[in-house]
Amino acid sequence: MTFARDHLEALAAVVDEGTFDAAAGVLHVTPSAVSQRIRALEERLGHVVVRRATPCTVTAAGEPVLRLARQMRVLEAEAQAALAASAPVAHVRVAVNADSLATWFAPVLAGVGRRGHLTLHLEVEDQAHSRALLRGADVMAAVTSDAEPVQGCRVERLGVMTYRAVALEELAARHLAGGRVDWDALPVVHFNAKDDLQRRLLRAVGSRGGPSHQVPTSEGFRDAVRAGLGWGLIPDAQRSPGDGLVPLAGVEPVAVPLYWQRWRLESAVLDELTALVRDAARGLDAG
Repeated sequence: MTFARDHLEALAAVVDEGTFDAAAGVLHVTPSAVSQRIRALEERLGHVVVRRATPCTVTAAGEPVLRLARQMRVLEAEAQAALAASAPVAHVRVAVNADSLATWFAPVLAGVGRRGHLTLHLEVEDQAHSRALLRGADVMAAVTSDAEPVQGCRVERLGVMTYRAVALEELAARHLAGGRVDWDALPVVHFNAKDDLQRRLLRAVGSRGGPSHQVPTSEGFRDAVRAGLGWGLIPDAQRSPGDGLVPLAGVEPVAVPLYWQRWRLESAVLDELTALVRDAARGLDAG
């Protein structure tokens, strides 16, 4: 089966922009033309590819077609770059978890900035939940804790981020009973509803946890724990001497393996980005 280029462009634009009207503005056509292209694509496939909602989203049947559309964009930009000095900049969508972005991933951003021929669109997503973004073609690559490759992707191990359950020394001291942590009374800080690290630890010690707070940024989470708002699992990369935090008694460090998943596509841009990620990840624990 072959696909018309304008149909693929229409699908990508509708999903990226969220509405048919906005997609029409990007493509410099009328909303009616966008609708006709999507309808023609659906008739050809025999499946609905776009959920008509606000925002519009891709269906399961549309996911492989959307991936094709985005892969063609990358390959087209690379071909134009090989033919002309003033070629368009390649646009790469990547998912990365907040703790990685705040620590070891920073050299990747610096490397992209030095090159100037590609741009990044980062989706900040928990490392355990980026699989859906890859499967839905929302991103071309992701830092993930999932070692099982998504269909159409290849995977390589990056290393391990080590987390420790810590609290402000004074807070921890107030919630010790007989040398053991009173988990049911000790306040806890969660990153967001998707972050299961603290909840898994609480289940392991047989507690539902004390008063719960939510701070959904990596730096804010660390600062909240340092301020004594509650205990939390902090990566070693964010600890510093004299931060006032102490490990909680009876809790082993939590090792979170990280992997790099990327489209299985012969792309110089993705190869270059992968090399930057691989170099930056050398500072991770070998695990």
